[in-house]
Amino acid sequence: MISFSRRLFLAFAAALLAACVSAQPVDAYPPIVFVHGNGDTAGQWQTTIWRFESNGWPRNRLYAIDMPLPLARDDDTVPQAGRSSAAEHAAFLKSEVDKVLKATGAKQVVLFGNSRGGNAIRNYIYNAGGEPFVSHAILGGTPNHGVWAVHIDGLSDNSEFAGHGPNLTALNKSKNANGDEVTGPVKWMTIRSDKNDKYAQPDGLWVGKRGVETGVTYAGPELKGATNVVIPRIDHRETSYSAPAFDAAYRFITGRAPARTDVAPEDKVMLSGRINGAGTNIGLAGAQLRIYAIDPYTGERKGAATYTKTIAEDGVWGPFNAANDARYEFEVTAEGYAATHFYRSPFPRSSNYIAMRPERVPDVDKNAPSLVLMTRPRGFLDPARDKMAFDGQSPPPGAVLGAGVAASRLKPDGLPRAIVAEFNGERVVGHTWPLKENHISVLELTY
Repeated sequence: MISFSRRLFLAFAAALLAACVSAQPVDAYPPIVFVHGNGDTAGQWQTTIWRFESNGWPRNRLYAIDMPLPLARDDDTVPQAGRSSAAEHAAFLKSEVDKVLKATGAKQVVLFGNSRGGNAIRNYIYNAGGEPFVSHAILGGTPNHGVWAVHIDGLSDNSEFAGHGPNLTALNKSKNANGDEVTGPVKWMTIRSDKNDKYAQPDGLWVGKRGVETGVTYAGPELKGATNVVIPRIDHRETSYSAPAFDAAYRFITGRAPARTDVAPEDKVMLSGRINGAGTNIGLAGAQLRIYAIDPYTGERKGAATYTKTIAEDGVWGPFNAANDARYEFEVTAEGYAATHFYRSPFPRSSNYIAMRPERVPDVDKNAPSLVLMTRPRGFLDPARDKMAFDGQSPPPGAVLGAGVAASRLKPDGLPRAIVAEFNGERVVGHTWPLKENHISVLELTY
């Protein structure tokens, strides 16, 4: 047992460390621009931003961007409705970096990208004039040598993700006599899994080509000339959004260990974010948002909505004054979508990046009594690695070995009732709704 005097000393030391962190001049905290992956949203970076804030980084120097059309084209050289090219992605990143530089007065930013976001960072630096404006570039799980690197029937040789295609071939061209794929003055770091990244696999299982060699190795995300970090057992998303990835990034930027990798709670929590259409980061104009406080055990609403908003073209909602220990239901209704009820864990800190996209009912589920999704936006569900359950089922339906699935779905029958998603100690409580009345529940994990 730790003595009282020892506890007092530890508390004093922690307070002193926190004071030292908060006393750092603003120049010690360069602006960081976070770039999400393929099909994703700025909301993916919520916990990473919380961790930086918990180590003293000013909130107004942490920016997560939303690529309007976040999905890559199947063939990068051919326009495709609802999708963006590698060049368009880089151009959008440039415009966002310009805004951050203007807003902060900084001369350079740090760029931190997950997966496809790393492609945009590399293209911006080498092909869109970004090099003078970037001090550090961190690429988590970026398929720098492709998701596949040989011709495979059914997959385009011109894909942004083809290691032998024009985009990555040009980016990976030797930059000096050493054959480095990156060079200064930008400082480069990659973060990868040892063998658990679904998009850095010798076998084509996760691109629908089981048994076909991809020409890619587990080390595919590494770049010659960069600082290459390997974190065992993390998955594709965790290369960017996990506590170990944050720790590696913080050390790379600052040259020191973070004071903490968990999230420090705030007394006053203000939430805001965006509501977008399916598959995009374009605001869903006309959508309705209602937020309800719910019972932490039953998921039942405690009363009328505590916040309502009609969404404009920019998709933005908030601010909403939340309690950091309360549970909420976020109900989104919009023409052409099911009424989608989002349930999450309590919010320990404020965030401007609470992103939601309402769901549509798949044809295969239209006759089900109800439909409930368990989702993990910042990682995958791996029964061999993680402890998890969905409505008491462990592993959850659809969760397979190898960290390749990020969602599970159930179709409970009977009267509406409480339903629980659990993952490595996190517990999300939700409620079922009748599907015949066009309602879907989403239990979204935060960590």
